[in-house]
Amino acid sequence: MISHISGKLKKRKENSIILELNGLSYEVLVPQVVMCSLEKNCPLDTTVDLITFHYYQLEPSRSTPVLIGFLNEIEKEFFERFITVSGVGPKAALRALSLPISTIAQAIDNGDAALLKSLPGIGEQRAKEIIAKLQGKVGKFGLIQDGQVAVTISKLDGNIKEEALEVLLQLQYSRTEAKTMIDKAIQRNPQLKSAEELLNEVYKQKTVSQKK
Repeated sequence: MISHISGKLKKRKENSIILELNGLSYEVLVPQVVMCSLEKNCPLDTTVDLITFHYYQLEPSRSTPVLIGFLNEIEKEFFERFITVSGVGPKAALRALSLPISTIAQAIDNGDAALLKSLPGIGEQRAKEIIAKLQGKVGKFGLIQDGQVAVTISKLDGNIKEEALEVLLQLQYSRTEAKTMIDKAIQRNPQLKSAEELLNEVYKQKTVSQKK
């Protein structure tokens, strides 16, 4: 499976880009939110690094390999969680991610079916299914500072505070800001058992602060 691709950006299409690598050209599908960031930050002929989701599109007489590109592991992780919803496959998820991922994550966490059903291909019933499946499980994705071309987030073992700190640093928060958010989250809920739970608590804390 192809998990990463780095190449020279040669062309942009409506929902894909062409990367040139070692004399070969690869077409990589990208969600609209990723395309907007690439248009803003990456002119043609610059080198682009993408984390990829690689799958095979099955048709009656053939199986076609497909690459979907993301700017970092957090975006890819959200995509992979999104397609766990019944009836939402990779192609549907690719089309649906037309808004910043943080906005979609916040809508899921808030039970905002109106925003979700406004996404391409997501009707009212599917929006309800997304909320039922993912509400309370996507808080950390609401912390993404969309528009930033971030580096790959490495998988870390050890202290959950260190894991959460690494994620926040990769999402372009300053070290001081990230440590403060983590400490406040632990003070609010000292029973947290994983980096995922800690980041969800940080997200809840950030949401409360924004409403004040």
